[in-house]
Amino acid sequence: MSVHKTATGTWRVKWRESGQQRSRGGFARRADAQRFDAEVTRLRQLGPLGLPQLEKGAVTVDEFVAGPFAERVETLAPKTRQRYAETYRLHVAPYLGDTPLHDVTVELLTGWQARLLRAGVGVETVRRANTLIGSILQRAVEFGRIPSNPQRLVAKPKRPAKLEVRPFTPEAVEAMRAHLLAPEPVTVARSRPGQRARRSYEVERRDALTCHRDAALVSVLAYAGLRPFEALRLTWGSVQDRTLIVRSTKTEGKSVRTVRLLGPLAADLAAWRLACGHPGDNALIFPSQTGSAWTEVAYQSWRRRTFDPAAKAAGRRDATPYTLRHSFASLLLHEGRSVIYVARQLGHAATETLKTYGHVMDEFEDAPMLAAEDAIRAARGASVPSKFPRGERHGVS
Repeated sequence: MSVHKTATGTWRVKWRESGQQRSRGGFARRADAQRFDAEVTRLRQLGPLGLPQLEKGAVTVDEFVAGPFAERVETLAPKTRQRYAETYRLHVAPYLGDTPLHDVTVELLTGWQARLLRAGVGVETVRRANTLIGSILQRAVEFGRIPSNPQRLVAKPKRPAKLEVRPFTPEAVEAMRAHLLAPEPVTVARSRPGQRARRSYEVERRDALTCHRDAALVSVLAYAGLRPFEALRLTWGSVQDRTLIVRSTKTEGKSVRTVRLLGPLAADLAAWRLACGHPGDNALIFPSQTGSAWTEVAYQSWRRRTFDPAAKAAGRRDATPYTLRHSFASLLLHEGRSVIYVARQLGHAATETLKTYGHVMDEFEDAPMLAAEDAIRAARGASVPSKFPRGERHGVS
């Protein structure tokens, strides 16, 4: 056995097996080639059953993903599986799918990553693809298909500087709700060049019940800090006297947290339940137009046709349904709540809260504390129905 440097500057390992000369090249570093050379030595010492293990690495990336890696993916949450599948289909399979596992080297992965960036793929997408191929290769190591994971030696592209979050003020949230309760007809623009031909047209005004639903959904997102699909999977049984019981969308429903139920939001939900005919505890709070759970397609359509115009009307073109949860965090911080309390309410780590909302905390450092419910009611004014209590049962604790 021997390690040789090739004319192209890469490294190749040569050895004899069953009287035949064998080799494998493409190693970007001598150290990688030496590690593989040591693996060949180890397998030869195992006797007749040793070297055939090298052939396991001849399986292509596509074949391995369809087999052993698919078993790993089945344990993940549906949204994560969907994201993995889309990333693999668009950014991994066209470049690496036909490559044998043992030919996936640091050099190959570095070139693949650079090619994606040159093609205009976003940095976050490239980082996600890099992580995915790393998971695939690590699984291959665990199954004994390859001796080591080359992805660990490939540096991911650096993220651009993260923009500071701009929480919605209660006034902006209420402007959105007002727009949703009395929307103007939505004009769908004609198709852009490269899209399927489509004339511009107006979408008819939504019915009153749908308008009410959309306004209540915005209240939940902004005044309870839920992620969109956490809100869309809520049932009426999740609404308690003082809290909402929320199942995380990030852990296949295994993680549950309780979120404080602010008085104005309790009023909104009570009014919405009454408008729906007081459905049972097992019914979804926000069913789709067909009465079932929302699909990703239905959610994206709602965001584009309903949420975006409302955000624009409130002066926040940059907003997404997800960013509404920053409003809840801001309300809690303005109350003087601790980072740990806010993190628990939002369902993530305290370090993430500090990193995301540190500038908001600085803004409120010398400001007088303001109860979240008072801030919402000041923005909403007399629009909170008087038949709902304003601070006794659902008061600030």
